[in-house]
Amino acid sequence: MHTNPDWITTPITDDLLRGALDLERTEHGVLPHRLPAWARAQYFDGQLAMAESQPSGVRLVFRTRATAVELDTLPTKRVYVGAPPRPDGVYDLVVDGRPAGRADVPDRGNVLTIDMAAGTAEQRPGPPGTVRFTGLAEGAKDVEIWLPHNETTELLALRTDAPVEPVPDRGRRVWLHHGSSISHGSDAASPTTTWPALAASLGGVELVNLGLGGSALLDPFTARTLRDTPADLLSVKIGINLVNADLMRLRAFTPAVHGFLDTIREGHPTAPLLVVSPILCPIHEDTPGPSAPDFSAVSSGRLRFRATGDPAEVASGKLTLGVIRDELARIVAQRAVQDPNLHYLDGRELYGAADAAELPLPDELHPDAATHRRIGERFAGLAFSGAGAFADGRAV
Repeated sequence: MHTNPDWITTPITDDLLRGALDLERTEHGVLPHRLPAWARAQYFDGQLAMAESQPSGVRLVFRTRATAVELDTLPTKRVYVGAPPRPDGVYDLVVDGRPAGRADVPDRGNVLTIDMAAGTAEQRPGPPGTVRFTGLAEGAKDVEIWLPHNETTELLALRTDAPVEPVPDRGRRVWLHHGSSISHGSDAASPTTTWPALAASLGGVELVNLGLGGSALLDPFTARTLRDTPADLLSVKIGINLVNADLMRLRAFTPAVHGFLDTIREGHPTAPLLVVSPILCPIHEDTPGPSAPDFSAVSSGRLRFRATGDPAEVASGKLTLGVIRDELARIVAQRAVQDPNLHYLDGRELYGAADAAELPLPDELHPDAATHRRIGERFAGLAFSGAGAFADGRAV
C-alpha cells in the first residue's frame, strides 16, 4: 500500500483523536465512535448505530515536521435502493488552522445497501484505501485530518515522513453540540463545512459534535452522554427527528425535554446551555409526521421526502415544528428563572422563510452545502458574539 522506506508508522490512539468519545479496536484497526459503548448497548437501532459511527467532527490532530502524510482507512459507503449514487466521503486537511487539502478513497471500502421501502440493509465487504497528502510545508506545524462526516471510517494506519506527537492543549473552550442529521452534516460538502464545524471555527472553540442523523430523539442515554462529557459550552437542537419519526405526543414531549435538560445539568450545572429549536422545514411546519421518502421524485436526480401526517391530528397532541418551537420557548423561559445560563434560540433565525425562498431544502428536509455555510455563520454570529449565549470576547 506504500513504497517509501522512510515512512514512520504511528499508532492511532486517543491522544491523537479529537471529537470521538470511544475508540473501538477492530480486526483491521480502530473505529471511532461518537457514543460510548455503554450507551450503544442500551438500545440497538440500525440508524443510530450507523449515525454514531460516522465520524462527524472527528479529526486526527498531531504536530509534525512531515511534508507527506498517508492514512489507511476502511470506509463503509452507503447505497440507497432507487436513489442516485452518493458521493464518496471527503477527508479535509487543515494545517495550522487553515484549509490545506481535500481527498477521498473512491472505489474502496465496504458497501452498505439500504432499501428504505423495505426497511432492510445488507453490507458487502470491500478493500481498504489510502488517503495521501503531500507537499506540506517544511517545519513544525499542527496537522488535522477531518474524517468524512457521513461515512463510517475504520482507521488502519497513519504514516508520515517525520515523527508526530500530540498537540498540546490550546486552551480553547470545548463546545459540545447535539442535534439531528442537519447537525450531523447531511449534504454538507465536507467535514469542515458542516454548519457546526464552521461555527466552531468562527467561534474559536473545540467541537465535539453529537449530531446524530435521524437519532435526536431525547434518548436518556444521549442525555447521560452529554452529562458525562467534559465541555465548557453545550447546545441541543431538538425537534425535527421527533416529527420525522412521529415518536411521541405533546404529553410525553414536555416532560422528556425537562428530563433531558435535568440530566445534562447534573454534569454541567452552570455551563452555558443553549436550546435550539428546528430550522424552517415547510413540509412539517404545520403537518405532523412521520416523514416518508417520495420515490416518485427520484427521476429529478434526488430522493425527496414528504410529510404523511394530518394537520387535524395536532389537536390530539401530535407534534409539528410549530408546536415544538412554542413548547421549547415556554420550557426554557420557565427554567431560566432558576437557571440564568440556560438560553433559547429559535432555529428560524438560522434558516427562515426568506432563506427557504432563496435556498430551498433540496430534498425537503436537509440543507445543501451553501445553506450549511449560512447556518454556521449565523450561529456563530448569534451565539459566539455580542450578547450571545457563548460570547466571552474570544470569538474570531
